[in-house]
Amino acid sequence: MARTMTIDGIEIGDGTDAFVIAEVGHNHQGSVEKCEELFQAAKLAGASAVKLQKRDNKTLYTEEFYNKPYENENSFGPTYGAHREALEFGRKEYEHLCKVARDLGICFFATAFDIPSADFLAELDMPAYKLASGDIRNVPLLRHVARIGKPMIISTGASTLDDVRRAYATCRQFNDQVAILQCTAGYPARFEELDLNVITTYRRVFPEAVVGLSAHDNGIAMAVASYVLGGRIVEKHFTLNRAMKGTDHAFSLEPLGLQKMVRDLRRTRLALGSEQKRIFESEHPALTKMGKKLVAARDLPLGHRVRPEDISIKSPGGGVQPYEFDRLVGQRLTRAMKKDQPFEMADLPSLREVA
Repeated sequence: MARTMTIDGIEIGDGTDAFVIAEVGHNHQGSVEKCEELFQAAKLAGASAVKLQKRDNKTLYTEEFYNKPYENENSFGPTYGAHREALEFGRKEYEHLCKVARDLGICFFATAFDIPSADFLAELDMPAYKLASGDIRNVPLLRHVARIGKPMIISTGASTLDDVRRAYATCRQFNDQVAILQCTAGYPARFEELDLNVITTYRRVFPEAVVGLSAHDNGIAMAVASYVLGGRIVEKHFTLNRAMKGTDHAFSLEPLGLQKMVRDLRRTRLALGSEQKRIFESEHPALTKMGKKLVAARDLPLGHRVRPEDISIKSPGGGVQPYEFDRLVGQRLTRAMKKDQPFEMADLPSLREVA
């Protein structure tokens, strides 16, 4: 089976560019207008998709946790529940943002944190679903989303390979478009904890799955490394300004950073190129200028039998190659030669066969 999937008409596979998800999350700070700005900036930066997070807060959290005081510099409400509700968009906002995304020509979907949220997104006909690392063991939610039948992307932070196997098997019972992202659930994640080589493990263990990286590190280089290892989906948190209020902004990319990451990922696909070693037309000037050939070290008479000291190796290239040095020694010249005059294949009968 081909390692490929299609999200909103965009094919993702080994031979494609990376599918870059600008994870807006709640970096919009509860403002639809700011969310529109983020969508526009992500589109201009070249992202493939923008993503939000959808929670049904009152059913998702225990009453104790929902009502827990949450007063700090990043809080948007006096309790954790009030904070979350201030950042949550409803039907009207989502419908509006769906239209914004369509008009911009960028894919838009969301993470479903619970079954009511998954159903909410299904009613909006979202083109894909993200499942967060915290739900890697949430078999009922995984199964429910899989049955909706849209492409699924599962992050795998804070999990074991057995957890990932279970989640993947659960989804594959009902859905054959399931991608797996290596993820470290640190915010931000330390570089020594990224374990990008797990991408190679996932490609081996799940040979039919598109694999990628949900990156919480500071920077853009690890996205390129993940692509080289075979990751074809890259998710990075995205903000307009890293200094804005909220817990995710500090490790999010700003528009210029996202633009550079997309640029570098596209360059990487081109740079990986072919497995066949080739000489390109663009290399010929350098090959001539820096290359070397065999020339006469001094004036040599007709019929002279060539000795090692009669041969010099000099630039520019273009004549008999230095690897023919040993074959040239002992040959009798069919013409007189001046110093620095290149040896030619036609002058050396024993070399004509390789001309």
